[in-house]
Amino acid sequence: MCPPHASAQAARTAASDARRGSAHQRGYTKAWARARARFLREHPLCVMCAPGTAPHAATEVDHRIPHRGDQALFWDEGNWQGGCKPAHSAKTARENGGFGNAVRQAVQEARG
Repeated sequence: MCPPHASAQAARTAASDARRGSAHQRGYTKAWARARARFLREHPLCVMCAPGTAPHAATEVDHRIPHRGDQALFWDEGNWQGGCKPAHSAKTARENGGFGNAVRQAVQEARG
């Protein structure tokens, strides 16, 4: 990434962390890294790939129900599923309203 884009990305990341907390503050700790690695060893294929297609290797652990900071839901392995990066990113974008986060913005506006 070129320097101007890198500094813009860093600013977006800092703004995002200020709004929702850093990854570590949201629970993505060393304990999560160990649990994630174990889960992916036990569930090596993406369960979110389109039916009828060959599944990709799972590289990410998805929370079926977004935990939104609920640590009990975050750590509930029954709420986890293995996913490939494209499938997980698409699911997250649908849940969060895409890159503009229209869904999240609408919820925040409704709350006042």
